[in-house]
Amino acid sequence: MSSPSSILRRALLGRPVASSAHDAPRLGRWRALQATSSNALSSLAYAPDEIILTLVAAGGATLWLGPFVGWAVVAVMVLTVLAFRAAVVAVPQGGIHRMARTKLGPRSGVLAAAALLLDFVFTAAVSVAAFAHHLSVLVPAVDGLTWLVAGAALVLVLLSALRGDAGRGRLIPVVVTAFVVLLAALVAVGLWQDGQGRLAAASTAGLTVADAGLGSAGGLATALLALRAFSAGSVLLTGVEVPLSATHRMARPAVRTVRWVLAVLALVVGALTVGVMHLAQRTGAVVALDPAALRHPDGTPLAPGEEPGPVLGQLADAVFGAGSPGATAVIAVTCLLLLVAARGSFHSFPALASRLAAEGYLPRQLRVRGDRLVHTWGVLALGAGTLLLLAVFRARTALLVQLYVIGVLLAFTLALIGMVRLWRGKLAHTPGVRARASVRLRYLVTALGLAVTGLAAVVVLVTRFRQGAWVALLAILFGALVMGRIRRHYRAVEAELAPDPQDDARALPSRVHVVVVVSTLNRPALRALAYARATRPSSLEAVVVDTDRQATERVVEDFARAGLPVPLTVVAAPYRDTVVPLVRHVRSRRSRSPRDLVMVFLPEYVVRPGWRTLLHNRTATRQTRRLQREAGVMVGSVPWQIHEGDPRTGDRTPPDAVGHTRRGPRDSAP
Repeated sequence: MSSPSSILRRALLGRPVASSAHDAPRLGRWRALQATSSNALSSLAYAPDEIILTLVAAGGATLWLGPFVGWAVVAVMVLTVLAFRAAVVAVPQGGIHRMARTKLGPRSGVLAAAALLLDFVFTAAVSVAAFAHHLSVLVPAVDGLTWLVAGAALVLVLLSALRGDAGRGRLIPVVVTAFVVLLAALVAVGLWQDGQGRLAAASTAGLTVADAGLGSAGGLATALLALRAFSAGSVLLTGVEVPLSATHRMARPAVRTVRWVLAVLALVVGALTVGVMHLAQRTGAVVALDPAALRHPDGTPLAPGEEPGPVLGQLADAVFGAGSPGATAVIAVTCLLLLVAARGSFHSFPALASRLAAEGYLPRQLRVRGDRLVHTWGVLALGAGTLLLLAVFRARTALLVQLYVIGVLLAFTLALIGMVRLWRGKLAHTPGVRARASVRLRYLVTALGLAVTGLAAVVVLVTRFRQGAWVALLAILFGALVMGRIRRHYRAVEAELAPDPQDDARALPSRVHVVVVVSTLNRPALRALAYARATRPSSLEAVVVDTDRQATERVVEDFARAGLPVPLTVVAAPYRDTVVPLVRHVRSRRSRSPRDLVMVFLPEYVVRPGWRTLLHNRTATRQTRRLQREAGVMVGSVPWQIHEGDPRTGDRTPPDAVGHTRRGPRDSAP
């Protein structure tokens, strides 16, 4: 009979999935493009906003820089993708993490992995926060409840991730294709209207920021502002690395498929970004980090409810008409894509964490798959990190982006440094003119990609340092140090546990002394004494810890009446602690004969799960955990199953209940 908790679990997560279902068919080119592009495409929902809100902070006169900043970000993305297309030929498996460690060593690989893990956490947080912001356009009633909506979206995404990949293969292609088609239609219709002179102005056109200090700044200030806008728009680079880590899922030849996916992804994202930024500049769309600072052309502040929506929403209203089916469809599909992108992070983060755990850099629990073939601990860890970011930043996308980009740019830079070294080494050892020309081309492309990516990382770090980029950098370094410490711990454990012909692990102990801990002479205690005697030890004693004088005297009297052939030792416990006095007694026994083995039997009973667990203090569990730390001491549990409340036994406790240990909370026998 299933318990209510198991019924609820199955209702939310579904039935267990067999291990054979893990061998999913490989993805063709179009399916691979649709499955791995959601993260990169989702950045179109907030990258234009970040560029514009940075420019508008200096006044409306600088909005003309928007398309040029968009072109610059797209250029960096294209060069980075070209470098990755060359790199995947040499390192087809492992993604950015493996590329970084190929020629730079494990430490650089761990640093890149830490940056990517942080990037996945921010991707999930930014995606659900942007979802809440876009949803407020469709459902004005949720405006002002961004934190609650983002939290609810996170719960839904988390449950979907815990359920596994069931249904993702059908939903993701539909959402991704619909988003690309609708956004391409938006750009195409908008450009045609602009060419005909019929493009309507955005609802926020003409708004300015009160007390903007850079409205009439010179060339240097304008250049600095453009660099800050570039650093904000660099979120467009996030997600282009996902196809690299999915090579094992792609149709053979997998490397050729990955290169095709990267090329098409860069082309689609780049074209849509340039089109959106051009339309944003032509329609005069405005967004601001603080909407209260915006002013109408006549200087009056915005009225309640006039806060600007996301850029894509403003463009959809301007091109298709406010409230039209086209505008509604664009925002609705954008919301769905943001949820899909968050869901993608819940796939990428556990996968990378599992690989790192297999290498010993993260706890080994992250390798384990649950009954739904999901890395459950990795999913829960990402959920906790995402929830923390949403709580700290109140689900405000603009604030989250401040810390977002530096991680992925650092990972890209480390990976490309490793690949530059690899191609340089191959160039020196490649014979033949044509072969050397091919390697030289890849070397030059990778070096160019490294140059622009490294420059972008420096720009982001410098321009966003005070806004929190240093926090992300510090978190990455701390994560890398922790992973290195975990690796050293596992290596030390393996070295200590490795068999050594010189050690005495196989030597038999000279004698075995058995201690049976009793607190009252009841059936569990009698069973423990019987089991201890059956092992035929060299010596045997029963120990009672004297925390209650009257209870101890009753145990002594019961022992005397029972006539058990076992000596009883009373251990003083002046501070009513049952653990420390017992450990001291066992330790003193070991000190007298260091070569002897001490075996401690702990009688305990096991109650059914549920409210009964709250009624017991788990004394035996605490004693077991402490005794396990003592050298030369073995601990044995002698369970007694309590059947009270079990319909299969009719609340009877059978006198011969010897086997069938039931799982449940343990307590020392009373």
